[in-house]
Amino acid sequence: MTDTQQDQTLTSWQERQEYAEMMQPLLGRLYRNSGVEILVYGRTLLNVSTINIIKAHRLIRRHEGMKLRLRESYPFLEAIAKLKLAPARIDLGKLAFNYLHKGQGEGKSVEQYVQEQLVDIIDKQDEIPAQDIVLYGFGRIGRLLARLLIERNGSNNKMRLRAIVVRGGRDGDLEKRASLLRRDSVHGPFNGSITVDEENSSIKANGTSIKVIYSDGPDQVDYTQYGIKDAIVIDNTGIWKDEAGLGLHLKSKGVKKVLLTAPSKGSIKNIVHGVNDSDILADDLIVSAASCTTNAITPVLKVINDKYGIRNGHVETIHSYTNDQNLIDNYHKADRRGRSAPLNMVITETGAAKAVSKALPELTGKLTGNAIRVPTPNVSMAIMNLNLNTATDRDSLNDFLREIALHSNMQAQIDYTASTEIVSTDLVGSRHAGVVDSQATIVDGDRAVLYVWYDNEFGYSCQVIRVAEKMAGQEILNLPK
Repeated sequence: MTDTQQDQTLTSWQERQEYAEMMQPLLGRLYRNSGVEILVYGRTLLNVSTINIIKAHRLIRRHEGMKLRLRESYPFLEAIAKLKLAPARIDLGKLAFNYLHKGQGEGKSVEQYVQEQLVDIIDKQDEIPAQDIVLYGFGRIGRLLARLLIERNGSNNKMRLRAIVVRGGRDGDLEKRASLLRRDSVHGPFNGSITVDEENSSIKANGTSIKVIYSDGPDQVDYTQYGIKDAIVIDNTGIWKDEAGLGLHLKSKGVKKVLLTAPSKGSIKNIVHGVNDSDILADDLIVSAASCTTNAITPVLKVINDKYGIRNGHVETIHSYTNDQNLIDNYHKADRRGRSAPLNMVITETGAAKAVSKALPELTGKLTGNAIRVPTPNVSMAIMNLNLNTATDRDSLNDFLREIALHSNMQAQIDYTASTEIVSTDLVGSRHAGVVDSQATIVDGDRAVLYVWYDNEFGYSCQVIRVAEKMAGQEILNLPK
């Protein structure tokens, strides 16, 4: 590379940085003042660095085969920022790309096109209700849910984390809880500031005061004394899974509904957002967000079944070890799980394949499943061996899944990668329920094998938040349509 070429490369990079830096205050103000979250092809730009803004734009070329430069998308963000808008999620990448490369803006200025595409939220009243949230339990999922709720702090935040409930109350407990929220061995440091208010038994995170309540049972808390009312309690303890146990929460003052972060027992609805969230009714008091694996596989299975039909299949889950296993060999009531999790691959059962039928009844009795726990702390994979009703080929199937990931109402659930180098740690922090690894896809006529990665902690937590929003009646528009 010549000196001139090096100078041009550096100049181009600096230009991108400058536009990303100009975008940041607009992105922040849009969310704080209007509740508008900006995305680029499904990647949120809320509270991200300039580098991540650049990286989000670079992904467009992989998907569309054409660049979208920051200097091209910036005028669209400027136009959005000048409008008075109701809360929504706006995909800046799709808005700009459709205008510049798909001919949708022919004969129109950027401002005219933006106003046309956002007409549903321009000068409209914010009618989305705010919702108090209580986290019952503060383990792996509880702390990630806290991070997701806190990152949306602001006057227009609709999901307000008011309290966490835990057992204990020993000396130093509050600081230890805060420390675990502040630092995470897998997901890294908390993005912001965390302090402890011992006098008020609270954790302050990015300006939000979160009450820490100590209790020995779901029915023993009066939330109203803390100013909490009509709360959705997200039970992430895994202790209660049926209506009798989870219903104890409803006996506490200030509780309106309960959301379980595990597969439920009995007649409680198991919801996989994007698949059967329309089953949530206003009078449903207890709902389950199913399991991480069920959330990862059900969206992909649904779109495959809708397109090709599934006669039958087997799902093998390669799952990171969990807190349920032993660090070193010790007694465990379940078969094999007593052996050291960091040292062994452990064959175990999974109910995920059968649980699919609760969200997708048309696949009842068509799937079998098993699981292997492996010595990694996070990110798992589902291998789906499917017999289809309609024959296809590898390219056609991958093209279909890529289109679903980019341009369907499943874009928050299904992601797609064409990388030949991706490994599990690359997916830590993925906000999708599952990520289709297209390079591993195998197709032979009516037989298909699909490999789907998923962050069994963070991606699942994002799905839980989406279910909670639905329970709260928070229908937030995704634009452009």
